Amino acid sequence: MNEKAFEALGMLEGTEQAVPSTAMAETLGVDPSEVAALIEDLSSLGYDIESSAEGHRLIGRSDLLLPYELKRQLRTRFIGHQAVYRDNTPSTLSIAKDMAEKGDPQELHGLVVLAEEQTGGQGRMGREWFSPRGGIWATVLLKPKIPVDRLFMVTMAGSVAIARAIRREYDIGALIKWPNDIFIGSKKVAGLLQEISVDDDEVNYVLLGMGIDANIDIADLPEEVRDIAVSLKDEMGETIDRNRLLARVLKELELRILQLESGEYDTILREWKSICLSLNRRVQVKTLLKTVRGEAVGIDRHGALLVRKDNGVIEKVFAGDIF
Repeated sequence: MNEKAFEALGMLEGTEQAVPSTAMAETLGVDPSEVAALIEDLSSLGYDIESSAEGHRLIGRSDLLLPYELKRQLRTRFIGHQAVYRDNTPSTLSIAKDMAEKGDPQELHGLVVLAEEQTGGQGRMGREWFSPRGGIWATVLLKPKIPVDRLFMVTMAGSVAIARAIRREYDIGALIKWPNDIFIGSKKVAGLLQEISVDDDEVNYVLLGMGIDANIDIADLPEEVRDIAVSLKDEMGETIDRNRLLARVLKELELRILQLESGEYDTILREWKSICLSLNRRVQVKTLLKTVRGEAVGIDRHGALLVRKDNGVIEKVFAGDIF
């Protein structure tokens, strides 16, 4: 998108009156004939702009996950200040990974890749993550100053951030399901996926992918997952402001990344436990190799679920589906 178009948008935002094309052209340093094209660009992105002989007037904002709209509501030090937007892409995580490999992860620290729709979204254990329009599909690129053996806590921080954001924005009791899903009641509303790159004890980068069923229509999901998914739009009975929610998620995430960098691991762990629906309950965990049954009594310092089996033995489970 032509940056001049967003400069034009900034002029329209500053007043409720129509802004003459000649005034816009002079301020933007473009030919008056180009102003109409800029307005057309903005209209194509969902901005409702009224044009008349008097000029142009902004009537309504776009509801797309545009970096411009996100930054209007962003209250962070570094996460989200760099952003990449795609209308449709196979995977935001793949874009972020390519950027991290080709660029300097330190300079890209906090970059967010956004998409309206993903055609190749990935979930845990190689599963497909269905990402239709209306959701929040994003990947955050980080180079945190965290020991390698604590990197699993980035996902933990992300889980807490999404659950807290939903709770504080909508007063909905979102809970974390081990290891990285967010539930409302008995249905999944969000999930995370982490990918890391390390050399020995050096963290190259961390990619934290997130998907939130914000305004999706459950009918757009495959039949096999419709009964276990929920959208925030359905919970609230109205369309939500996705940029506002994402800005809140990124604020909550940044707070906890900074806590991790300060060595406040126990703080994150306590908060995660306080809103986890999987602990202190009888569970069944299906791993790739076996099924473990017993009571989920905690997690260890590496993020493994601790399950006390019926024979009293504590077993560590690092990955699996929990019921």
